[in-house]
Amino acid sequence: MNVSSKTTEAQLAQPMKQECENHAECMKMIQMILDGEANAEDKEHFRQNMDKCMPCIKTYHLEKCIKESLHNKVERRPCPEKLVAAIKAQLNY
Repeated sequence: MNVSSKTTEAQLAQPMKQECENHAECMKMIQMILDGEANAEDKEHFRQNMDKCMPCIKTYHLEKCIKESLHNKVERRPCPEKLVAAIKAQLNY
């Protein structure tokens, strides 16, 4: 999902926030968006906030970059059956 939007004249007239008073909530929303768990209403609400909040913009882009880098670097391999059996045995013990 591309969260960035077209900048309107009204948005350009508003000063950009340098501190986010809802940082914890915004971090949760950023993770939901990047994980594909946010609905359209959540995405729109965050997009409107991000358009005027510099910390949210920076955090979104940083988290997106980290997620993409990890996705490209992590090699997915199936877990050996012997290891699965050993883990299950320990859990059932």
